Amino acid sequence: MAVYLLLFDFINMYVLFETAGGFALFKVIKDKKVEKVDKLHEEFATAESAGNIVKLKAFKKFKDTKDALKNVEKLIKGKVSKGLEKFLDKNLVQKGIEEEICIADKKLGKAIQEKLGLTCKTGDKVNELMRCIRFQMQSLISGLEDTAQYRQMQLGLAHSVSRYTLSFSSDKVDTMIIQAVSLLEDLDKELNNYAMRLKEWYSWHFPELAKIVTDNMVYSQAVILIGMRTNVKDLTDEQLLEVMPEEIA
Repeated sequence: MAVYLLLFDFINMYVLFETAGGFALFKVIKDKKVEKVDKLHEEFATAESAGNIVKLKAFKKFKDTKDALKNVEKLIKGKVSKGLEKFLDKNLVQKGIEEEICIADKKLGKAIQEKLGLTCKTGDKVNELMRCIRFQMQSLISGLEDTAQYRQMQLGLAHSVSRYTLSFSSDKVDTMIIQAVSLLEDLDKELNNYAMRLKEWYSWHFPELAKIVTDNMVYSQAVILIGMRTNVKDLTDEQLLEVMPEEIA
């Protein structure tokens, strides 16, 4: 899971990109090409062309998976983590950069505006630019080489986020219970319908059996055992006792 943020104005554009390894801040060098959203993916087709459009300005690496999880937990809730707050304050607020922040998550954008006073904005251009950066992420961020250690960190973070979501999302647990109860009720209704049809149809051949055997399960087993009603006289006590109580047999 990744959260993407875009910082831009009409002249300069900055991009804040969050990965499993840390936060990265880019500056868009050729902002005119970014305006062409439909053809933006062509500009990011290769690592070289992507490097001509955006340039890495700062990168804050997570200490470990535990640190990454803490930041991601906040982002999932639409809150600003301490690490992200310090990163934005150091690279934007303290340097007097007042450009608008374009971000996909409105809730997170509101939190950033309240804490740091940065104006947040959303749009289709933001989403498209984030997809393009993600495509060339390994080449654009020098601290995220495609190493076994980084891939292991991605996997560990994904598992940790999954466990966190399952542990703390009570709504999902309630949903599973509700669905299970509903399924049992549906199965019970279906079984009752099948039992009614069986008694209705078999009673045309052997009407007395429905009065003798009232339990649906026992009735169905008796039908399998008896078959034609004329076979009843040939059944032994042992055979009858296998499918029904002694008093009925």
